[in-house]
Amino acid sequence: MYEREACGKLLARLKESRRFIQVLVGPRQVGKTTIVKQVLSKLEVPYLYVSADAVPSENLGWIGDTWELARTRMRVGGDREFVLAIDEIQKIRNWSEAVKKEWDADTFADVNIKVVLLGSSRVMLERGLSESMQGRFEELRVAHWSFPEMQAAFGFDEVEYMYFGGYPGAATLAKDYERWSEYIGTSIIEATIQKDVLMGSNVAKPALLRQAFELGAQYSGKELSYTKMMGSLVDAGNTTTLAGYLALLSAAGMLSALPKCTVDQARQRASSPKFQVHDNSLRSHYLGVPPKDIMSNPVEWGRCVESAVGAHLMSRAFVDNYEAMYWRDGELEVDFVLKKQGKLVAIEVKTNRETFTSGMAEFRKRFKPHGVLLVGPEGMPVGDFLALNPLDLFR
Repeated sequence: MYEREACGKLLARLKESRRFIQVLVGPRQVGKTTIVKQVLSKLEVPYLYVSADAVPSENLGWIGDTWELARTRMRVGGDREFVLAIDEIQKIRNWSEAVKKEWDADTFADVNIKVVLLGSSRVMLERGLSESMQGRFEELRVAHWSFPEMQAAFGFDEVEYMYFGGYPGAATLAKDYERWSEYIGTSIIEATIQKDVLMGSNVAKPALLRQAFELGAQYSGKELSYTKMMGSLVDAGNTTTLAGYLALLSAAGMLSALPKCTVDQARQRASSPKFQVHDNSLRSHYLGVPPKDIMSNPVEWGRCVESAVGAHLMSRAFVDNYEAMYWRDGELEVDFVLKKQGKLVAIEVKTNRETFTSGMAEFRKRFKPHGVLLVGPEGMPVGDFLALNPLDLFR
């Protein structure tokens, strides 16, 4: 079975002295549970893996009972250390308070139980962590599968990856477009919206949130003002409500509204956002046609490529903590601008043979970026870029 990079990281952390609770955070269906099970099978210490999937949400005592079971097994076995892994932890209401209590009790009593927490809802997990777990946990962020991973595990070429994206569960369905699209729609999009976003947040207009995601996904790689977006949505309310819903979708690892790169923060907030899915399958689902039909249309394929590049940037931004933006001034534009520790990197995507863009030249003149990169036939090949860690562009 294919092992992701996070496997090695988690294994190394669990071999260290007990210091932090290890929390795997990431979008739905990217293999977090598989990673934990792979790591547990490699450990040379006893462990207990449990899931709260079927536990009633009000049963807060279940966490304490499970923890006590781990202590009992450790004591009876005469073990010096033990690993407790709890999956779907976010399904227990107020889980963070219970985990804090048990972790602190072990710390006080010098009980060497190392703990791994994970769940399908990135939104609900991170909310619980921020409420009462400060100083006690360490995140291990797990993103959508990259092009090299999908290539190694499923034999995807760059075209397949740009269209079908990085969900391993959907990879084997790529030869059957209708079946693949249904899986993305139900097991990824609807499950994430219903179980991660709506269940864990106060959303007054669920239908509006769904419409916003559908419209934003179809416009991935394009700018669209909030005013125009509201005109396309039913019962859109106001821009503040819409922006709040988009923030929830971004936190769930689905869709982000990229801000405009500017030195004026007020102008940045007032500018039209550029929509970007975090995995290109979320855009492809709404196209309604298989990739061969898209590739025959140069304009549509160009949009698909730009969105795929953006999805790669957003997926890695979640792991590597850089900011993703775009830049425009009139007819001048730069597709993507990355920012980390004060450094800017400008990226332009071209599917034709163009080697110079006036937008890139003007951006270089105004902002003095750390680096600029052209992705396309006359620059870095798209496949090579999708295999690149964008963090390397800041070196």
